[in-house]
Amino acid sequence: MKPWMLLAIAIVAEVIGTSALKASAGFTRLGPSVIVVCSYTLAFYLLALTLRHIPVGVAYALWSGVGTALIALAGWTLFGQRLDAAAVAGIALIVAGVLVMNLFSSSTAH
Repeated sequence: MKPWMLLAIAIVAEVIGTSALKASAGFTRLGPSVIVVCSYTLAFYLLALTLRHIPVGVAYALWSGVGTALIALAGWTLFGQRLDAAAVAGIALIVAGVLVMNLFSSSTAH
């Protein structure tokens, strides 16, 4: 599978794991706790595979930036967490930073 697809799946697995972490109530609920462990295991395994082909700084910037945005969205939709204007602006800046790095920086060349 292509490294960028593996990274995308790793990010989604991490978002699922983090969402389940909230639902696990401090690992007191078995079902969500199992999802956390399985999702994080898959996420880190796939991230490790991507690092064979994608520079670590680029992979981690995408991982953390896209993951942050998706977790904020999951918190809003699944857990009713509020996102005020400052939170939305901050998330937009993170995503913009990842885009700038990937579109314009020579450090992303591999």
